[in-house]
Amino acid sequence: MSYLAEYQRSMNDPEGFWREKAQDLEWFSFPQQILTYDADGLGHWFADGEMNTAYMALDHHVKAGRGDKLALIFDSPVTGTKKTFTYSQLTNEVALTAGMLAGLGVTKGDRVIIYMPMIPEAVIAMLAVARLGAIHSVVFGGFAPPELALRIDDATPKVILTASCGIEVKRVIEYKPLIDRAFELSKHKPQSCVIYQRPQSVAGLVPGRDHDWAELLAKAKPAGCTPVKGSDPLYILYTSGTTGKPKGVVRENGGHAVALKYSMNAIYNVAAGDVFWASSDVGWVVGHSYIVYAPLLQGCTTVVFEGKPVMTPDAGALWRVCAEYGVKALFTAPTAFRAVKKEDPQALFMKQYDLSKLTTIFSAGERLDAPTEAWLTDHSGKPVVDHWWQTETGWAITANPRGIEPMPIKPGSSTVPTPGFNVQILDENGQPVARGKQGYIALKLPLPPACLNQIWGDANKFRDSYLTYFPGYYVSGDGGYIDEDGYVFVMGRVDDVINVAGHRLSTGEIEETIATHPAVAECAVIARDDDLKGQVPIGLVVLKSGATISEEELQQQLIKYVRETIGAITCYKETVILARLPKTRSGKTLRNTLRKIVNGQQYIVPSTIDDVGVIQEIIDVLRSKNMVA
Repeated sequence: MSYLAEYQRSMNDPEGFWREKAQDLEWFSFPQQILTYDADGLGHWFADGEMNTAYMALDHHVKAGRGDKLALIFDSPVTGTKKTFTYSQLTNEVALTAGMLAGLGVTKGDRVIIYMPMIPEAVIAMLAVARLGAIHSVVFGGFAPPELALRIDDATPKVILTASCGIEVKRVIEYKPLIDRAFELSKHKPQSCVIYQRPQSVAGLVPGRDHDWAELLAKAKPAGCTPVKGSDPLYILYTSGTTGKPKGVVRENGGHAVALKYSMNAIYNVAAGDVFWASSDVGWVVGHSYIVYAPLLQGCTTVVFEGKPVMTPDAGALWRVCAEYGVKALFTAPTAFRAVKKEDPQALFMKQYDLSKLTTIFSAGERLDAPTEAWLTDHSGKPVVDHWWQTETGWAITANPRGIEPMPIKPGSSTVPTPGFNVQILDENGQPVARGKQGYIALKLPLPPACLNQIWGDANKFRDSYLTYFPGYYVSGDGGYIDEDGYVFVMGRVDDVINVAGHRLSTGEIEETIATHPAVAECAVIARDDDLKGQVPIGLVVLKSGATISEEELQQQLIKYVRETIGAITCYKETVILARLPKTRSGKTLRNTLRKIVNGQQYIVPSTIDDVGVIQEIIDVLRSKNMVA
């Protein structure tokens, strides 16, 4: 079937379309109500179906005779550890861990916070919570205690599952002091904390509250799968906010399983038995969807990697893992590829490995700039596919549907709307704009399965945050356009638009131009307030390793680049070379924070930042140029 036919089916008969996709999963009781609406008018998919996500992802495969197939590969270059689990072994581990939790009083609907590094036990913990019909909330391991405390108070968990430490490239991060401090700060006090002791740092236990994971597991009895409704919550995942109460995105069991199973075929073109690697962390939505749930629902082998794309031990880490395990599809963030490109511009490490089994490289998390896409394509010989999605949707809004009809790649575009997503470009009055014209990217309701329909503990926040701006639409917060071929171009957050003397310019477009310079590894363009023009763009640039160009020379060349590509109306004049850019742990550049620094505004360093020290480095550089007070 062609992409257009598949997409039109999803638009013309969404209930029939998704009923058919739901039949690819093993339900305890198949849903009769495919799409229903509650009293508030919010849609729920497969609400009356009975199921268990962990059963669909594990027990189902064992029952079907695939128990000896490989389910999970763990590779930790930071500890020198490798381990594998078959579907039978992983099912047994999950059942025992669920029994451990049941012994602590966890039952259907209870919340469990998981605060762990990238080790198999993190995946096992998520599936064990799902097995009991409980609700997990994964918090990135090493998150600051105040942020963890906010999530404890919001989710009110019965139990916290954690490890004694996380391991970075050159340091061990002890989790227990962070947990203890979060307990002190939180109003809600979880009943129990279970610690997986790692040999790199053994944590002390608080009597009566803390438990040793291995000791509890040794006494546990396997727990069966608790049936839940399709509309029952599977997990809460908090979007990274800088102030106030975090937003807990709620994912329902039924729609989540159906959409993710479908995506493995439609988008990633992987089948049962294929090795799929999402190089992310289970603390982020990519890790939830494509390290844990989607690959296992599909019967694939998933890779859990504890390391970095560079420095563990070198810029060949991604390619080594792909070659060693026969990865068919690799999925990671553009920032990872840029880090590799910066350290290995000639892709010499890539050439050391046999990547014959790797068919496609996928990118998401932020916009994939054209130079990075070209570098990957040229050196790997593989199609490099950008796709766009959000924590709120749980899977790709726009993608190149490799399993339906692979489409020509257009640099800068995340290709076309995924079946189920009615993508529209609207003006400020909520009216559709012409092809090729930029506007607000919005999704016409109803949203397809797996998308959020509530914020945990706040009935009005979902509506107020996403649905009120343009009635009948979910507002993504991103701007962009759809070209004459139906390709979607996401130009960045709406608040990343610069208004230069009345001309609205996309920072993404300027960044894309700057990134074509052969000396530039990565960049961020921000708006600096200007008395005459309102705002003017500044380019903050990180050079490739070995680049020797001076800042003045680079600035003059970039002025020419931007004028020739976009026009003199950009008024691009200032370039600052930095050692690195501030990023969240998921790889997003903190453009909003940088903009506030440059404009002398108050700012809060987000809890999600990877390294707080980089902010001070940038302030020192800008101060030396009299660009900040």
